[in-house]
Amino acid sequence: MSHATPQDAHACSRRQMLKAAAVTLGATLAPVSLAGTAERSAPTPHHLPSGKVDHQQASLMQIGILLKTFSRPNLEAYFDAAKSYGLDCVQLEMECAGLAPMPDAIAPELAARIRRTAAERKMTIAAVQGTFNMCHPDPAHRAAGLRGLRVLAAACPQMGTSKIHICTGTRSRINMWMRHPDNDSPAAWRDMSACIREAVAIAEPFGVVLAFEPEVNNVVNSAQKARRLLDEIRSPHLKVTMDAANLFHAGQLPHMREVLDEAFALLSQDIVLAHAKDLNHDGDAGHLPAGHGKLDYDRYLTLLHGCGFKGPLLLHGLSESQVPGCVAFLREKLARLARAETPSP
Repeated sequence: MSHATPQDAHACSRRQMLKAAAVTLGATLAPVSLAGTAERSAPTPHHLPSGKVDHQQASLMQIGILLKTFSRPNLEAYFDAAKSYGLDCVQLEMECAGLAPMPDAIAPELAARIRRTAAERKMTIAAVQGTFNMCHPDPAHRAAGLRGLRVLAAACPQMGTSKIHICTGTRSRINMWMRHPDNDSPAAWRDMSACIREAVAIAEPFGVVLAFEPEVNNVVNSAQKARRLLDEIRSPHLKVTMDAANLFHAGQLPHMREVLDEAFALLSQDIVLAHAKDLNHDGDAGHLPAGHGKLDYDRYLTLLHGCGFKGPLLLHGLSESQVPGCVAFLREKLARLARAETPSP
């Protein structure tokens, strides 16, 4: 069965979603109701230099990081590094626990150690990284990735997390983040969506949510295609990682506000993770630390907050030396957002 959406139906659906944008964007300009977002993780309060807690900022989003940003000798040291920068949560790459990115097995003792290590530091494991090329032209490659995903999903409850970050992939045999001319082919979509269906079936018994990221070099390379995939799969176990720096195709950067607004109009209710990095041009460009490029972070964070997202907001694409500046940048933006919605006395 073809998964292609008839053009007229797709256009109608897209018009309906864009009409809803007015409601979404209107919500960002007024106090936002957070009803219906209880499933999202509660944030950890941010401590000011005086020792007081900035409850306004803490009520918005958690600030976290991809843990492999650091280089440390063992799991505990990785978490200590994240804690030392005042971060609330992490996206865990299994290399930090001494395993392969998609391991063949996770010992129960190690899963328990991961959970304990995070809990002792009062940190949240926002997600585990489970990226493999879900559109690789070799079916054996996709099957191997699904076997690794099953291992991760089975261990998630013991590790203390319920989300796995995934990648829809590319036809490139070299790199799952590399653009390939066949990515737009019906066959690529068919293979990718079939792999996603299998992945969702794996995740469901373990209560795990898979979060994929619209990324300019992947088969799902836009918010529109992300909406199409969500509508085809129709599972509460498939959601979205929003990374605004990866949304801009060549020529779209001058239309940043429109691209961001449309992405949130289409995807706002399915966002469970958010990434924080930056870009200095459009196309394959989202490789700068947050605050070091041209991304309109005021708009990005306002849109996240406006749809009821309360975290985690995960830094990546940066060196350890850049972590303090990027954390300060996000905190300042979130504090400004909190002040903007606080009623005057």
